Amino acid sequence: MKNINFLFVLIFGLSLGLTSCESFLEEDVKDQISVDYIYDSPAGLEVGVNALYNQMRYYNSPSGDNNDLWANVFFMVATDLGLHRTWNTPYGTGHNPQSFTGSKWIQGYKIIDRCSAIITSARNINMDANAKKRLVAQARVIRGELYLDLKQMYGGILIDTIPTTPENINDPVTYKVASDADVYKLIDGDLDYAIANLPFKVDAGRYGQGVARHIRGKSALWQQNWAEAAAQFDAIINDGTHALVPLAEVWGQNANHRESLFTYQRDFLLGPSDDLAGGGGFWLGSVFTQRTYELNASELIQDVAYGGQSLGWFYPNNYLKSLYDQTNDLRFKTYYYSDNYQDYKINVPGNPKFGQSITNPAIAAPSGNYRAWHWSLKKYHDTEKLPMTSNSYKDYMYYRLAETYLLASEAYHNLGNDTKALAYLNKVRRRGYTGNPESAVTTFDLPTWTLNNYLDESARELAFENNRWFLLKRLGLLVERQNLYFRSSPSGTSAGEVPLKMTPVMVNMPIPQSQIDLMGKPAGFNVGYN
Repeated sequence: MKNINFLFVLIFGLSLGLTSCESFLEEDVKDQISVDYIYDSPAGLEVGVNALYNQMRYYNSPSGDNNDLWANVFFMVATDLGLHRTWNTPYGTGHNPQSFTGSKWIQGYKIIDRCSAIITSARNINMDANAKKRLVAQARVIRGELYLDLKQMYGGILIDTIPTTPENINDPVTYKVASDADVYKLIDGDLDYAIANLPFKVDAGRYGQGVARHIRGKSALWQQNWAEAAAQFDAIINDGTHALVPLAEVWGQNANHRESLFTYQRDFLLGPSDDLAGGGGFWLGSVFTQRTYELNASELIQDVAYGGQSLGWFYPNNYLKSLYDQTNDLRFKTYYYSDNYQDYKINVPGNPKFGQSITNPAIAAPSGNYRAWHWSLKKYHDTEKLPMTSNSYKDYMYYRLAETYLLASEAYHNLGNDTKALAYLNKVRRRGYTGNPESAVTTFDLPTWTLNNYLDESARELAFENNRWFLLKRLGLLVERQNLYFRSSPSGTSAGEVPLKMTPVMVNMPIPQSQIDLMGKPAGFNVGYN
């Protein structure tokens, strides 16, 4: 992107330098090693692609407590399924171009620029043709994914496939909102290339054909091309590389199972910071978990079995809870920590009732302090989380096959084939009720496909996995559903729950005002915010 003076630091190995988000449009180019090596040699090309994965991990699962974490957590919780207790407030006074984090916009375009550099430079590198295609395909998946991401978040975006170089950095640019047709043409072209040149079976932490098709199917859904979406999702399901796993394994300690289409890799020994191969400690395992150990110091101490160090910033709300058959749906106990105080055992060494249920129901009652007690999310539970910290080095599953099945169900319904739509919907539902991904038990099958049935089943399976906000927006339901069910409890009690209103303009996230100013305040961006 020309005339966008941003800092990109090329580091030999698996990482690109992680620079301040706000510097994207205001820094000079500084090369720490030879750009010729990165973009003119087979080994350098591979280094560049490896670096993209590290940057994408930072983009989607940054370590620590910062605006980058908030940029991701927002889309996981600010839906009809969420409850806010503290930390950043969704849809609050800071939801504007001046204050809301610009992490996604700035980091997204920085990575897109590096993808384009790799794609362009590869044309002139002399190496094995198939190996080159596979490397370029990975860069094109990432670029297509990011453009779809930005389109979903911001609505009006700009596109540019010419990488920034020292030679063109000061070339004049006219900034304008790209047409939907041009954006989707670029996205689909990148993903189609990747599909043609990537295998289904790849090493953990690498993009394969499965994730490329999954994103391509999502792009088709946004364009209401139901047949294309169904074809892409069917290809993943029918290939057999990916499969649903037993319910207990979905969010277990091993995140690199067959249900995963893509999982971000973390390794403390290769870290522990975002600019190293192993990444830094991720906080999701604390963000959504209540601090049970604060209930009664004489009976409870911090225990990894109950989530370890926890924050309790956001929780699932009572509306989501009402969607579960709490007796028969096994997901209710598998995906969430119990809100029955008797399920928690006294774990203070030396306590004469060690191993028995905690004994203070007055403190443990659900109407008590939400920081210490609330129904909370267990999906990101880490049995090896570093003690007394919020840092988790568990691998983070980002795309999974259960979502593929559910999206395929939607596509087939829109094609008028409710038989297949129900088959896919109930495939996921049966696993939820039996724990078995191959279950043929029809007892709890949904008999008809309706939008509410679909949305409810999607909520039960995929809650807090970075998809609900985008699904509701695509269906035109985000504002209505969020205003009906999203809640905030600043007082930390059930009596203090209040709705947080979302205005229609907020269906498109605010582009940072600093970026708008540096682009010369072009028309068509941040419509409705100013």
